Amino acid sequence: MLNIMPFLAVLANMQPFTVTTDELQISFTPRTPDQMGSFYEARGFPGKMREILKQQCFITVGIRNTSNKKIWLDVSSWTFTAAGKTLKREHRDYWKKRWQEMGIPLSKQSTFRWTLIPETLDYLPGEHEGGNIVLPFTDKPISMTATFATGDNKQGKPITITTDKLFCAEDAQ
Repeated sequence: MLNIMPFLAVLANMQPFTVTTDELQISFTPRTPDQMGSFYEARGFPGKMREILKQQCFITVGIRNTSNKKIWLDVSSWTFTAAGKTLKREHRDYWKKRWQEMGIPLSKQSTFRWTLIPETLDYLPGEHEGGNIVLPFTDKPISMTATFATGDNKQGKPITITTDKLFCAEDAQ
């Protein structure tokens, strides 16, 4: 008889984790290397590109502005740590350069960029947008602090969220 318990345990850990404030709602969904590898394989990504991506930590982030004011995303103001050490989230320009150096077709570079969370974005009231955060893989819990400017000209009171409930998903054994 097939034991599906390890698979169910991995699946349960990949449910979205949501942080809610009065102004916004952010969901975080860890993705396994096999999930991301399959996603990119279905879009025709070369094997050498998929192998690099399967070694990273992908967390899909969805952000909804639940306020009546503009909220500004600037991912460069987000910090990630694991076991007391900073996890460096590479900017999309890093990935572009890496793919170019590998000779990855422009269509695949564009598709990859499309799957990432925007570096900066303004969220109007009620608006929802998201994408993937790519971090170096770690088997340790991840803490994150994210700050959002508010108001039409970023003059409003900033919103800061923190969580220590993020993690890198792993494939079932």
